[in-house]
Amino acid sequence: MLTDDHAAWGHTASTGLGFSTGNIVDAHFAACAGAYRTALDLAGVHRGWHVLDAGCGSGTFLPLLAERVGPQGRVSAVDLAPENAALAGRRARQELPGGSGAPPVDVRTGDVLDLPYPDGTFDAVWCANTVQYLDDGELPRALAEFRRVVRPGGVVAVKDLDAALLTLRPGDPFQLTDFFRHAARVPGYAHQLLRTRDLHLWLRRAGLTGVRQQTLLIEHYAPLTPAAAHFYGLATASVARQALDSGLPERTWAPLLTPDHPGHPLRSPDAYISEGNVVAVGTVPPDRP
Repeated sequence: MLTDDHAAWGHTASTGLGFSTGNIVDAHFAACAGAYRTALDLAGVHRGWHVLDAGCGSGTFLPLLAERVGPQGRVSAVDLAPENAALAGRRARQELPGGSGAPPVDVRTGDVLDLPYPDGTFDAVWCANTVQYLDDGELPRALAEFRRVVRPGGVVAVKDLDAALLTLRPGDPFQLTDFFRHAARVPGYAHQLLRTRDLHLWLRRAGLTGVRQQTLLIEHYAPLTPAAAHFYGLATASVARQALDSGLPERTWAPLLTPDHPGHPLRSPDAYISEGNVVAVGTVPPDRP
């Protein structure tokens, strides 16, 4: 179910989901590319495997997945937004070498709640920055689908943002987390971004075994790279609009509306911003029905 507040977060795809258009997804990946590579390493994808990127967005992870499975492997991808699936398909064609140097890549439009694949199709599912859009009733359905399409002994790996670890300085280091706690008083996107540290519990409840979880703290400090300044300028402006719309003090949030504002923390010589990314990994048991 698409919660009503998704569109208010800006950068929405045709699905109405916030922060899901190709430009914002690519900007986030560019700002955090090294950490995203590390996150994917934690999934334990092996060469020769067939891997599904569930909720692939604009396809930023496809070259990395192809690199890990090698030319003898296969990569499939699915995204709810047709424009994202089309962009991911173009990226796969343009960024992966032709011939025998890369695995075949198949990209489709589809829903993680009803994956268009038979049981046991894949050796692994990789799902990045997608379960934040699922409410507490939908998340178990998605995990059940991931388990269904992965062979016994295969891997389900879920990565997502933990909003409780967002910090912006100089200034009140709890400004962003306090906003998310304020917004999460009602069900919706903010609540789902604060649920991430419990992913290991959701995977265990889905019947996965050997569940392990690791949180990566991604830190950016002055001088920020152009990629980090670009993405976090967009992201903090979106959060500031939400905060002001919810009645929080204008003097606190107005400087974040535009990255060029002289009072924006990211313009400070002491600028610092961090985010947490959680990777939870489980194995499909051999007794899968």
